[in-house]
Amino acid sequence: MTWTFSTDLAAYLAAARPAVAAQPVVNTVLLTVTDALERRGRHAFGSTDPFFGWWTGADGAVAGALLCTPPFPLLLGALPSDAVRALGRGFASEPLLAGAGALNARRADASALTGVWGTPARVVEENRLYRLAGLLAPDPVPEGRVRPAAEEDLALLLEWTAEFNRECALPGAPSEAALRERISYGGLLLWERSGTPVSMAGFSRPIAGISRVAPVYTPPGERGCGYAAGVTHAVSAAAYAAGAAQVLLFTDLANPTSNGVYQRLGYVPVEDRVVLGPR
Repeated sequence: MTWTFSTDLAAYLAAARPAVAAQPVVNTVLLTVTDALERRGRHAFGSTDPFFGWWTGADGAVAGALLCTPPFPLLLGALPSDAVRALGRGFASEPLLAGAGALNARRADASALTGVWGTPARVVEENRLYRLAGLLAPDPVPEGRVRPAAEEDLALLLEWTAEFNRECALPGAPSEAALRERISYGGLLLWERSGTPVSMAGFSRPIAGISRVAPVYTPPGERGCGYAAGVTHAVSAAAYAAGAAQVLLFTDLANPTSNGVYQRLGYVPVEDRVVLGPR
């Protein structure tokens, strides 16, 4: 039983992709991040090289994986408990892990690693993964209509994505290439009122039958009118139409408003994840 760490994306995909894809709901971010790296190159998320890890069990089969795309946290997928324990020991000996400034893991795994991660840690964010059990229309239906985002919307999309990242304390700048790629498959929608965009939402290209809604953003001056519910309903339906068998999204547990909106649209909790940062 051992961890293997590498900066080689091809080696990671050859070893770990089947195991990651076998649990696509809980590994949704691993799947979409590696898809972006394949499509846009190894520096899709920043100038620092990403790194990868996979756990091989006693039977010789890969049973879990992780990755890190700096400046984003080290991201752990679904892992067996013995892999989590071994990873805790690996923080003291693996040079690649030493470069991780934060850690994103399922709640139980984060708790197990808090005491062994080399940097004194604190919880900086708590997120809940939701799955769409049955899409419900917003009540009331907000004023306006939805339309796909287009190339001429790129400046607005960059501005709103930057604001979304700032509000969510996400590192890095918005990527024009990522937005263009979303536009290419209809993965960004705008809610308009009287012809003016007032909210946006996106969905990831379906992978292993899974699509994830993100981001959802409404400018502060347009909030409280139900536009986020309207565009989230529309983008969830669009993800199904694009071929997703299941539609997911994450919420910040510190935001009760968004958690309530998504549950009223038919999303149900799956699990919680925690981001650990330096104390």
